Amino acid sequence: MKKPAKKPTPQRLEAEDKKFLWHPFTQMQEWESETPVIIREGQGVYLTDIHGQHYLDGTSSIWLNLHGHRRREIDRAITAQLNRIAHSTLLGLSNIPSIELARELIAIAPKGLKRVFYSDNGSTAVEIALKMALQFWQLKSRPRKNKVLHFVNAYHGDTVGSMSVGGMDIFHKRFAPFLFDTAEAQYPYCYRCPLSLTYPECQIACLDEAAQIIRQHHSRLAALILEPGIQAAAGMLISPPGFLKRIRQLCDQYEVLLILDEVATGFGRTGKMFACQHEGVTPDLMTVAKGLTGGYLPLAATLTTAEIYNTFLGKYSEFKTFFHGHSYTGNPLGCAAALASLRIFKKQKLLSRIRVKSRHLARLLRPFSGMEHVGEIRQIGLMVGIELVRDRAEKKPYLLTERKGLEVAHEARKRGMLIRPLGNVVVFMPPLVTSKRLLERMIRILRESILQA
Repeated sequence: MKKPAKKPTPQRLEAEDKKFLWHPFTQMQEWESETPVIIREGQGVYLTDIHGQHYLDGTSSIWLNLHGHRRREIDRAITAQLNRIAHSTLLGLSNIPSIELARELIAIAPKGLKRVFYSDNGSTAVEIALKMALQFWQLKSRPRKNKVLHFVNAYHGDTVGSMSVGGMDIFHKRFAPFLFDTAEAQYPYCYRCPLSLTYPECQIACLDEAAQIIRQHHSRLAALILEPGIQAAAGMLISPPGFLKRIRQLCDQYEVLLILDEVATGFGRTGKMFACQHEGVTPDLMTVAKGLTGGYLPLAATLTTAEIYNTFLGKYSEFKTFFHGHSYTGNPLGCAAALASLRIFKKQKLLSRIRVKSRHLARLLRPFSGMEHVGEIRQIGLMVGIELVRDRAEKKPYLLTERKGLEVAHEARKRGMLIRPLGNVVVFMPPLVTSKRLLERMIRILRESILQA
């Protein structure tokens, strides 16, 4: 009788991680010199590593997890679907969970979005939106509208198309020879206003550059792409009220499609189901991923209007078809998880609870404003960025090479919480179900870690 395989030891796992894996956004030379944190399991807002050490999940496993780990309702939904079928293609076929999820997404989406196109992650959802926009204008016999306007410091993913509409040189500059030509405009950064103005007296003057580009080049612009309300990967940069609505008005006036990237902001993170709903804006195309499945499985979607969808309809011989797809498009397991997640939102009236917690979190963060090396605290809902500075009076930043944010993350880990900074911006984004008591504990750890770093 064959003996059961021995359970791998922590030492073996650590050695094999360094021997075989290549981690994303990680300098591997440094990784190989350190002891990695290897997660074994999770429960609620806690993660447990292979040594039995428990950690609070301070970034929702990188902005994904909404309802906590091992959430019974989602576990059961995935298991029930697994007992039926794990995957079936949407190319020439359909499946029940993908249909039901599409119906539910349209029910909660901004009014006017009518169709759902599935993919696997945020980057691919953005890629799809860009391709739909370009083909839309070709089918409208306006092929010169083939350029996309995006914003400085934007991040929309790591595929070639999504990098092309990104604005973060540290991520994208090396790949410039592969990227397509775009237009770029300034994005609000009120703490370090490039125009040296102050909101609200500025009347959102930083929007003028985008407005001028749209007015002068609208005959060439197919679309404008924007992260609504907050540029997350740029360091939680929050746009002032009215910015998004004005962008919508400009796009309407000059016939430019508006693509909103809700990958990071969707599904309750900002206190609304989608961030664009804070200003009552409906985009022409909207991308969602990350929290779509509650943080369980890779699934994304691109939502669009009936006008765009109908433009692609025609006889086969006209070749108006949208020739794009993924092998796991509309995966039943992912759709089942997403449906269970949306049921939790309804059953627990989660959005109203998030707004209460957001106000509590704001109160907990107020004392940070008096800390010597805290420049600005940026918060929308349960998304927080704390910008660390060398000199608060002069807003003098730390050099990226000083890695102050990483020092804070290391201190937080010692105190039992996992966070991941964006340069010298400390990011805090707990699961939506985090209790007030645990929020207080997490913020205490954050404060102690900043003081110690």
